[in-house]
Amino acid sequence: LRERYPLTSELIQENKIPEFDNLYLDFNGIIHNCSRLNDEDTHFRLTEEQIFTLIFTYVDHLFGKIKLKKLFFVAVDGVAPRAKMNQQRSRRFRTAKEAKVVREKAELKGEKLPMEKAFDSNCIAPVNTIYGTFIDQLRYFIHKKISEDSNWREVKVVLSGREVPGEGEHKIMEYIRLSRAQPGYNPNIRHCLYGLDADLIMLGLLSHDPHLCLLREEVKFGPASRKKWNTSLESVNFYLLHLSLMREYLDLEFHEIQLMLPFDYNLKRVIDDFLPDLPDLHIHENGLEKLFDVYKKVLPGLDGYTNEGGVINTKRLQVILDEMTPWEQGVFEKEYSDLNWYKGK
Repeated sequence: LRERYPLTSELIQENKIPEFDNLYLDFNGIIHNCSRLNDEDTHFRLTEEQIFTLIFTYVDHLFGKIKLKKLFFVAVDGVAPRAKMNQQRSRRFRTAKEAKVVREKAELKGEKLPMEKAFDSNCIAPVNTIYGTFIDQLRYFIHKKISEDSNWREVKVVLSGREVPGEGEHKIMEYIRLSRAQPGYNPNIRHCLYGLDADLIMLGLLSHDPHLCLLREEVKFGPASRKKWNTSLESVNFYLLHLSLMREYLDLEFHEIQLMLPFDYNLKRVIDDFLPDLPDLHIHENGLEKLFDVYKKVLPGLDGYTNEGGVINTKRLQVILDEMTPWEQGVFEKEYSDLNWYKGK
């Protein structure tokens, strides 16, 4: 997105700290960042105490990246909706299997692995004991910062724990929606959300709030993406993603076909077509550009949007998928060739 819409992304500089009224943290992303520094190294180990230290150092660093005025909201994942549980279950089975494969490869090479077990990221779930320990330590950390740091005392701090159901990003957006519905709400309040989850971009766009930005680390693809931050946090680049500007960019994407549509043009309907990912679409291989091109090509020939009030129109979706088939075969053949090359190493 930063490459396609460069003006939406702003590098945060030390001499130009942005000012916001409210800062929101999707906390589970921080837990995963700090507990999975080097999954590919079978010898790498972190104790719970080390993970706690990394997490709270990270939270404190994020707090300092923004000149905060009113609210610091930390959202921890609660129990996920049933529809999300199936995806989480499959992801955790895959993570466990991948860890087992890496461990077995190391043993076949004759490597002597540490006696201590590696931290299992699958335990980062609301029902697990260690997850509760994370939250207890977070509460202690917040109380400590409020008692010792005047910057923390000057703002309202809210912690939405695992007792509150729902994923962190959805709890954040619900809080913003409820705040906006209150009498006397100031529409000029500036919101800043931290999180790497792509859902935050979608949720932020759909909020239609004119003063909402995302705070994110620099996202890299390819070999560089596998390098976890193992240096000083001061060397990590952080960017602000301006969602109001991105909304204008998206409007321009479809402006050229607006008069060609046999139905009313509605940007909110366009950007709400958030479907499960397809195996032949990869962002770092121009997947976004391909999807936009196909969508703009077929949309004038349809009699409406693929998303109708939260219900997918399968006939219209099929038209889009049919238009994507010409390049699918080539993508799958390339991936199969790459897989065989990797196995033969």
